[in-house]
Amino acid sequence: MHGLGVLVAVLLVAPPLAAVAWRPWPPRNGTGEDVAGVGASKKFEGSSEFVKLQYHMGPVLAAAITVHPIWYGPWPVAHKRTIRAFLRSLSPPPSSEGKASIPPPSVAAWWRTVRLYTDQTSANVSAVVALGREKSDARMSRGARLSRMDIQSVVRDAVTARTRPLPVDSSGVYLVLTSPEVAVENFCGQVCGFHYFTFPSVVGYTLPYAWIGNSARRCPEVCAYPFAIPSYVPGRKPESPPNGDVGVDGMVSVIAHELAELASNPLANAWYAGEDPSFPTEIADLCEGIYGTGGGGAYTGQLLTDGRSGAAYNVNGAGGRKFLVQWVWNPVLSYCSGPNALDQ
Repeated sequence: MHGLGVLVAVLLVAPPLAAVAWRPWPPRNGTGEDVAGVGASKKFEGSSEFVKLQYHMGPVLAAAITVHPIWYGPWPVAHKRTIRAFLRSLSPPPSSEGKASIPPPSVAAWWRTVRLYTDQTSANVSAVVALGREKSDARMSRGARLSRMDIQSVVRDAVTARTRPLPVDSSGVYLVLTSPEVAVENFCGQVCGFHYFTFPSVVGYTLPYAWIGNSARRCPEVCAYPFAIPSYVPGRKPESPPNGDVGVDGMVSVIAHELAELASNPLANAWYAGEDPSFPTEIADLCEGIYGTGGGGAYTGQLLTDGRSGAAYNVNGAGGRKFLVQWVWNPVLSYCSGPNALDQ
């Protein structure tokens, strides 16, 4: 995926199977060398020669999408606001003059690449992504250490709660967002987040969901790159996060990654590369680590810099917010693209 090699997205072997979100750096063996094979590079900006992205006849999220955050663990209000602002930026309302209220390059323009993906009826991924109802579990009712199966149980708790349960939404996406206090199985070692769909035997319904963890206290150099840099990458300074928090700004890009893949491959049978559905490489996996023109290897690509704070970003969002989100694979151009590309 980039020159140093990274993990491809996989469906986790242990239940529940889950498409694994990106790690910006490769797995390493006991000698410190990069692991070949699964970790080998699959990202070739500007070329489709090595990429065989295919449609496998499954659905995409073509109806209006409602995102329901589930805040697990103690979450500061300011951190919630940053993530809400990103979600609201995916399809913001136009200004009173009918023009886009957010200057380019925008989060909504980034989402337009995701919208290029269609199902067998030629219906595109929805242009409408709305912030839905939310649920908080600050007391961590299932503990501070969660297995992958526990994530589905957290979703079940949210939709079956006695007070203010989340709706069982046929067009909903459920985001389990864990605070820095929470350890999730394989977090940092193999995953920064994952997505799949809930099992009726566990939740009672089949619902697309994703988990993303705040890596600030555990592995920001793994899951919040480029706001933190691994020690084995010499000479590279971390970028300044546009919203002032390494963990939350790092989460935003992983959330973007998971939403793009949930929308284009919600039941693990739509858009992905590879012959084995147990080891899919999805539309965001193909572009992990690329945030701007020229990206690849340890280089993010050309980014924008906030003139006041000096923070790095590549898209503008609602309320004057700025974010740094990775690019996704463009099925029309057959390479990674984003709204901040110099050739737009």
